[in-house]
Parts: sequence; C-alpha cells; structure tokens
Amino acid sequence: MRGHSSPTGVESGSWLVALPAVDGKQYVYRVYAPEDARPADLFWQAWHCHDESMYPRAWDLFDAATIRPVR
Repeated sequence: MRGHSSPTGVESGSWLVALPAVDGKQYVYRVYAPEDARPADLFWQAWHCHDESMYPRAWDLFDAATIRPVR
C-alpha cells in the first residue's frame, strides 16, 4: 500500500476501523497512520474518537473490531 509522505518523512496510509456498538450497529472510522502501525494503536485511536462522540457506546474489545487498510 502506498500512502502519502508526512512532513516528517514517515510513510503514512489510511485504515478503516469498524467498531461494534451496544446499539447493534458498526461505526467505521478512517485512521491515518504509518503503514507499519500496530493494530492495537489503530483500534484505540478509533475507539477514543468514537468515545468522544454522541453515538452509543462502542465495545472496547479489540477482537470485536475489524481493521482494514484502504487501498
């Protein structure tokens, strides 16, 4: 996957992180991070963004999330 270069010179890409929530829906977030980002870091970045929103609570279970690179 080829992303754009950041000002620091680190290759970055974009990821989709789907979080299941207590209302039975999945909320999907685009996370911009280096191509070698750890899945747990991607999960927590999306989860914290969701947690600060007005949407129903998302499950904070890493194994319940779906993480995919955007190509």
